[in-house]
Amino acid sequence: MITCEGLVKIYKTDEIEVVALQGLNIQIDTGELMAIIGNSGSGKSTLLNILGGLDRPSAGQVKVGDWDLLKITDKQLVEYKRSTVGFIWQNNARNLISYLSALENVEMPMMLSGNYDRAYAKQLLEWVGLGNRMHNRLQELSGGEQQRVAIAISLANRPRLLLADEPTGSVDTKTADMILSIFQRLNQELGVTIVIVTHDMSVAGKVGRVVAIRDGMTSSEFIARHPAVGATDGHWPTGIAQAHEEFVVLDRAGRLQVPKEYLTALGINGKATMEFDGEKIMIKAPNPNQTLK
Repeated sequence: MITCEGLVKIYKTDEIEVVALQGLNIQIDTGELMAIIGNSGSGKSTLLNILGGLDRPSAGQVKVGDWDLLKITDKQLVEYKRSTVGFIWQNNARNLISYLSALENVEMPMMLSGNYDRAYAKQLLEWVGLGNRMHNRLQELSGGEQQRVAIAISLANRPRLLLADEPTGSVDTKTADMILSIFQRLNQELGVTIVIVTHDMSVAGKVGRVVAIRDGMTSSEFIARHPAVGATDGHWPTGIAQAHEEFVVLDRAGRLQVPKEYLTALGINGKATMEFDGEKIMIKAPNPNQTLK
C-alpha cells in the first residue's frame, strides 16, 4: 500500500533550512493497522502530511497504491485526497464544521465529491456509536463524540487509507480505548489501511506493528506477538516488551540507527568497534589504550 525509500523533506526560508525527514524508509501493507511513534520533532507528523497529500516531498520515493506522490500533479493530488486517503486531526476544529449536525458533517465531503449517499453517512455514524446522536449539533457533543464524528467523516468517500494524527491526544483514557476499538473494527470489517501517528505508548498494544522514528529516519519496529495486549507501564521501549518484539531497521545500504540511550550506556561517542563471531554482531566502545598503526 505504502512504500517510502530515501524520503527527504526540507523546509526552507530565507534564513533557515530544516531537514524534517532525512532518508526515511518504510513499507506498509494493504490492510495493516499500525502506529508511527516518535518524540516531538522526530518527523512523524511530516511523514503523515506527505502521505495525506498535504505536503510535498523534497526527494526520494513515496508511493501510495498506484500514486507516485513525488511526481503527482496538482490536479491529480486533489483526486488523490478525495478518493484514496482520509485524514483525522487531533484538533476537532480542523475536522468539523461547527454549525452543522453530526450527520451534515459526514454528508459534506460526499456532496463536494459528487458521491452523496445519506444511507452510508448514517451507517458510518452507527459504526462509531453515534446512531442516536447524528442530528445533534457539535456543541451538544462531547470531545470524544466529536472525535468519533471525525472518524466517520474521514471514511465518507470510502478511502483505502486512513491517517490519524494523535487521535487520542485530547481525550481521556476510556474514550481513547473506545476510539482505538473503533479503528480495530473498521480495519477488520472494511479492510481499510490505518496509520496512526502518536507519542502515546498505550496505542502500541492496540495495533499489529509499531514503527519508531528518530531524527527523521526509521529507527526500529515492534511487531505484535499477540493482538490487543496493552502497554504495561507506558515507557519506551520496555512498556511494550511483553506484547511486541523489537527489530532494528536497516536501510538499503545496510545502515542502522542505534538508539542513543544504548550508545550512552556503553560510553560510545562518535566511534565504535564492531566484531562478528559467526553468529552475532557486537558493538563496543573503543579501547582507550588502543592506538592505530
